[in-house]
Amino acid sequence: MNNSRRVSYVSAFLGLFRRDLRVLSRELGAFTIRVVMQPLLFFFVFTYLMPKIGQSGALGGANFATVLLPGLMAVAIMFSGIAGVALPLSQEFGVTREIDDRVMCPLPVSVVAIEKVCFSAIQSILAALLIIPLAYFIPATPVQVHVANWFMLVLILLLASLVSGAMGLTIGSNVKPQQIGLIFSIVVVPITFLGCVYYPWALLAKIRWLQIAVLANPIVYMSEGLRSVLTPGVPHMNYFAIIAALLISLIALMYWGIHGFLRRVIG
Repeated sequence: MNNSRRVSYVSAFLGLFRRDLRVLSRELGAFTIRVVMQPLLFFFVFTYLMPKIGQSGALGGANFATVLLPGLMAVAIMFSGIAGVALPLSQEFGVTREIDDRVMCPLPVSVVAIEKVCFSAIQSILAALLIIPLAYFIPATPVQVHVANWFMLVLILLLASLVSGAMGLTIGSNVKPQQIGLIFSIVVVPITFLGCVYYPWALLAKIRWLQIAVLANPIVYMSEGLRSVLTPGVPHMNYFAIIAALLISLIALMYWGIHGFLRRVIG
């Protein structure tokens, strides 16, 4: 590839990115509300209301808010990544075929799909960062957050956000638009509840078959990864296992997502 073509591809990629940023800036209020509402309710009920009325024992007592923060950040990343790709694709692959306008830019079709994943990763990182103030102002007992490794924090945030975007690409490219809502009910919600969001993976040792089964769930590694760098005092997986699992998930989901995207666009 000569330099002029490479520059053309970069310019086209950045052009798509700027276009998506402009759309997001117009919907920033709705984006913030969508991201914050569920974690806000979880923090309020489980870490403020229940301790105040003396009902926090079954939820881990004073430590539950600390356990919950990384999990809710993982949920925000997952939902934002999927919504940032799958929902727009359900419209673009609809009757109006808006996707045809996007793929007319001077980029390989597969790179158009990659741009969607990269842009959704930005949204996911913003969503995760929006959760942190909630953890400081809402819980009745202080959240014990300590960044053990800044490099690992950035790496895990980036990988987790790309994985969630790749999952959104896979869903949006391989599921009919009218079935997107059903997928959220039968896939996204279950993997969230079984994603070690509300409890560390190590505690599942008491139910060994489930502890093994959830290893196929990418959100487990998002939750455990954020737990390992933000709340290192809470039991968590090994760094290397987390990074390896996120990389494998990213490669597999990008393959399925791009394959489905090309099939839907090119036919």
